[in-house]
Amino acid sequence: MKTLVSTWERELEALHERLAVNFSRSESRERSLSYLKGLLSTVERKNGWQLAEWMGESTPHGVQYLLDRARWDADSARNVLRQYVVQQLGGRDAVLVVDETGFVKKGEHSAGVQRQYSGTAGRIENSQIGVFLCYAGEGGTAFIDRELYLPKSWTDDSQRCKAAGIAETVKFETKPELARQMLKRALDAGVPCGWVTGDEVYGGDRSLRLWLESREQPFVMAVAKNEPLWWQGPTYVRADRIAQSLPARAWRRLSAGTGAKGERLYDWALTELWRLQISPEERRFGHYLLVRRSLDEKQEHAYYIVYAPRSKVTKQTLVNVAGRRWEIEIGFEAAKGECGLDQYEVRHWQGWYRHITLALLAHAVLVTLRKRGKKNS
Repeated sequence: MKTLVSTWERELEALHERLAVNFSRSESRERSLSYLKGLLSTVERKNGWQLAEWMGESTPHGVQYLLDRARWDADSARNVLRQYVVQQLGGRDAVLVVDETGFVKKGEHSAGVQRQYSGTAGRIENSQIGVFLCYAGEGGTAFIDRELYLPKSWTDDSQRCKAAGIAETVKFETKPELARQMLKRALDAGVPCGWVTGDEVYGGDRSLRLWLESREQPFVMAVAKNEPLWWQGPTYVRADRIAQSLPARAWRRLSAGTGAKGERLYDWALTELWRLQISPEERRFGHYLLVRRSLDEKQEHAYYIVYAPRSKVTKQTLVNVAGRRWEIEIGFEAAKGECGLDQYEVRHWQGWYRHITLALLAHAVLVTLRKRGKKNS
């Protein structure tokens, strides 16, 4: 156990050296390292009081100062996170995954909190919602960006925003718009990736899909069964109606990766969508509908819109990309269960970004060490 602890401490200290330039004061610099170590410790709950106690401090005031008032830039720390993850997991066929997760909270003062649907709780709860960008790379999956969703009940109330430390320049943006911001940062930074994927919240947003196409960024995005698509001509047909029209020979049983219960086997079908193509460059890319059908008696269907160079399109390749979307769920579970992602007690906008970024840095270290462990074994 001592060897294991020293291993993650050394890795964390090496990563923290990249963060050090963000801190003008040595006290905050040292406390940020202790905070990161606390997030990876065996502390039962990684909140202000228990982390402060683990760090040897008599009150949580120092931890609260680090997250709320100390001078350091969480976005610069996010850039360090992204660079570290790409260095450890980078590959040209990696997949960028967008998704959201909920943080159940009490009261009404935490930035962005309101009664809203939380996938974490599986129901409407008083919660905050964070939108995340995950990098599913070679040998592991880790987060590289995050944004806090602000409902209109917040952005329409300037006094409430001011009390939570939200700048006047912050306006309402949908979850797909937040995802686009993060994807733009990653792509502009040259993050190597072959694909983008996301669930129906993001795949169903046509403007996000068109933006990805404008960058010639291939994607496999989930859509609802009633998504209107051009098929066999410029006439809209629902995704489920297209699936019903496919012949039996169109379906093939394939694995979308290994899950907790073994291979994720489904029946899959792929059909090309109709597109008005003008230039030879546009003809190089195709639009497709990928359909997944469960093997049980319910035979439930899921639908994905695909945009990709025709040379890259094989059914197994697209199934693999669709399957990697589940990895962000595993990431959320690990970051919450092992790194205290959801155990913060901050109310302010800045405090949320600071804690979340530090928790994602801690999680990235765990992913890195586990990748190395698998490689060595």
